[in-house]
Amino acid sequence: MCNPTANLRITRRVNVSAKPGNIGEQDQTATKPDHRHGRLGELEALCRVAQANFTPKWGMGEAGVTGVCSTSCVLLLIRVLAKGIRDGAVMSKRFIGARQTTLAREVELTGAGVHSGAPVTVVLHPAEADAGFRFLVTKRGRIVADIPAHVEQVKNLTLCTVIGDESGATVGTIEHLLAALRGLSIDNCTIEIDSREVPIMDGSSAAFVEAIDEAGIRFLAEPRKFIQVLKPVRVTDGESVGELLPCDHFRLDLEINFDSALVGRQRLALDMSPSVFRDELSRARTFGFMRDVEKLWKAGLALGASLDNTIALADDRIMNTEGLRYPQEFVRHKMLDAVGDLALAGAPILGEFRSIRGGHKLNANVLKALFADADNWRYVRAARVMREAAQIDISAGVAAVNYAADKS
Repeated sequence: MCNPTANLRITRRVNVSAKPGNIGEQDQTATKPDHRHGRLGELEALCRVAQANFTPKWGMGEAGVTGVCSTSCVLLLIRVLAKGIRDGAVMSKRFIGARQTTLAREVELTGAGVHSGAPVTVVLHPAEADAGFRFLVTKRGRIVADIPAHVEQVKNLTLCTVIGDESGATVGTIEHLLAALRGLSIDNCTIEIDSREVPIMDGSSAAFVEAIDEAGIRFLAEPRKFIQVLKPVRVTDGESVGELLPCDHFRLDLEINFDSALVGRQRLALDMSPSVFRDELSRARTFGFMRDVEKLWKAGLALGASLDNTIALADDRIMNTEGLRYPQEFVRHKMLDAVGDLALAGAPILGEFRSIRGGHKLNANVLKALFADADNWRYVRAARVMREAAQIDISAGVAAVNYAADKS
């Protein structure tokens, strides 16, 4: 078992403020490394593997044409992708590899908690393979708690997801940050935080996505590990229904229904990938009703909420002058929350998650039901090297990965 806090350097490389888009360096002497080099190195490594091993088959999906692509075609594709990186393309938007990932360097974010209103600083650190996501709670520069981001650590699910340990230390509103990490296919990250709540930023995952892009992604030697759903799992709670079904990729199908003409019934289904998360979900903001504000304040909640980080709904209008960012932004935000909450499985999921009238509580209970029976799931690992005639789907620019049961 690795120790994720070993040799951890509490340093600051990049600062991201609570206002998305404002990124600055630690000091004037620091130089900004080009985080695309790690992806370029990955492509060059793929090029070497292709030269030695590949005669792959290529597929364009059910409606497309399939055929056999020679080694020279593979090399040409890889070189084109490499040129795109040199020219500024962001590989994390489209490519899901078979190897685990972490951040290329540290990145810092500052903001305020949506419920506490208190200032908070978060530093995302690179982590070793199989470390997963862990929260290091600090106080005056000293680590006071090390909390794994796992559903077993969930302590509270009132309006946000809160995890904690036996000492009583907790961290809340973790879902938007975890959604960004899992949504962009980051497998390992140590999260240093000096408060009990992750900053709300603009109410979405946009600032966290921007920070991850700024830090860059580093590929690790170990193959990616997945949780494969083997049997359907279903949880009901009144009118709320959630389930996980076997599927060869990660898919979300969510429906919400609010007693408000501004929201009403919305449903959306998406096959998840980094590009889909980035384009379809990452900027969807949290929302709330003006009629609930006084009650929340009396309960000590939503003390940091404002029109800068929340879609505020009056009886007949949206209070935010800029309006909505997406069609159906409300269900998209619920999907974003689900990506973050399901990251508490501890590894990316191969399965379809369906939810009707769901929320943080239902999301966590579905995971608990999955893990309650060992026959419901298993770990699988991606093959270390894609073999000859490996099947690759390039219909969405995403590499299909072969899986094998984890024997470790």
